[in-house]
Amino acid sequence: MFAKEVKTASQTDELRFSILASGSSGNATLIETANQTILVDCGLSGKKIENLFGEVGRSMTDVDAILVTHEHVDHIKGLGVLARRYEVPIYANAKTWAAMEPSIGEINSAQKFQFDMETVKSFGSLQVESFGVSHDAAEPMFYIFHSGKKKFVMITDTGYVSDRMKGHIANADAYLFESNHDVGMLRMGRYPWNVKRRILGDEGHVSNEDAGIAMSEVIGDATKRIYLGHLSKDNNMKDLARMSVSQTLAGEGIIVGEQIELFDTDPEIPTPIFSI
Repeated sequence: MFAKEVKTASQTDELRFSILASGSSGNATLIETANQTILVDCGLSGKKIENLFGEVGRSMTDVDAILVTHEHVDHIKGLGVLARRYEVPIYANAKTWAAMEPSIGEINSAQKFQFDMETVKSFGSLQVESFGVSHDAAEPMFYIFHSGKKKFVMITDTGYVSDRMKGHIANADAYLFESNHDVGMLRMGRYPWNVKRRILGDEGHVSNEDAGIAMSEVIGDATKRIYLGHLSKDNNMKDLARMSVSQTLAGEGIIVGEQIELFDTDPEIPTPIFSI
């Protein structure tokens, strides 16, 4: 049995998060309640992730579990180092474990846990729901975090947002939502055609416009904040992503600045911890 102490559940619904890093070069997200601290993905060096924790007034020693979305390097780069350094339990589905083990080095078997797709696990008072996405990885999945009536959704690294996904993620208080590329920039850019075709395909990444359309179909009365995530450093810009998403939402009758707010994320700078 793993020796890390389990904290006592609290009655509070408070759910806090910081997008520590989001982008093509690395991804990591901090989620916490009064009694649990979860890190989703470790897509930067161990040292960089430790520094990002420090920037938001937290430490890797606070982390009770690491959840992995899929095995691409921008999501697991620092996983092995941090797992061994802090002896943190790691959760991933079986296919992701098999795909990433050659890249992360030896992990103590007492730290390895399976989190199947389309299931719910409890971490203290925090309920975490997994759901599948469409991406060119072994079995990619993302997570919905529930604390009482509060709900935070992470959805990036998907070529499209299906009706099934929309059913899972509808009416969250806040989202980290992929807005990866501007289609025009991508088509005219320097990438070889096979890479462009991968990004534009059903197992690639969601464009700004498609992100806005999907958002319009899941935003509910509870929704107040959307963080635009996983922006391509070559085929997107923060201002362009916000403008494109805002215009698309406006076309569907959702006015940014009135019903909801859009926020940037960055591959180097964490967002301030926010409580919903």
